[in-house]
Amino acid sequence: MARIEPLPPETTPELKDTFETYRKYLGYAPNSVLIMQHRPKLVKALAQMAQAVWDKESEVNLGFKRLVAYMASRTHGCNYSMAHAAEAAHRVGMDDAKLEAVTDYRASPLFTEAERVALDFAVAAASQPNGVTGELLAKMKQHWTDAQIVEIAGVVALNGFLNRWSDSLAVPLEPEPIAFGEKHLKRHGWRVGKHR
Repeated sequence: MARIEPLPPETTPELKDTFETYRKYLGYAPNSVLIMQHRPKLVKALAQMAQAVWDKESEVNLGFKRLVAYMASRTHGCNYSMAHAAEAAHRVGMDDAKLEAVTDYRASPLFTEAERVALDFAVAAASQPNGVTGELLAKMKQHWTDAQIVEIAGVVALNGFLNRWSDSLAVPLEPEPIAFGEKHLKRHGWRVGKHR
């Protein structure tokens, strides 16, 4: 049960376009944003940041960026964000086999060395305290440009905000990501309704 109830999307008319965008890409308005609607400026700020992070003109593959988000959320332990990231990776064309192998990325032949290093970066950056070392950043620079590293760090940072938001407020997961998580994420230790 949510610690603060989501408001219906029509509660704040000025956010109509924002909620339409969520419906276009997700098929629904996420409960995290419906709760955030209690302070509309937060919804607008999140929408701007999300638009920048998930830019279609990104230099980093959007499906892979969703796997970065997944691993950052998994490191934090946020099942809400894990399910959303995994479902979004699938929605933008990420192969289900690769998605299902993401927790074994270090050994899986489905991942390149560049992807392994980026996922190591995601795990380190999402850890408390932050585990990004100079050595890890040097490895990133062997495979990724500075602009791409900024994109990847942006994914982790955005998900850090969303992980803390969703877990702190015990945001209830919507039916679509629940169904996706039940099908694809159970072997990763994911389970619906888990909050700290």
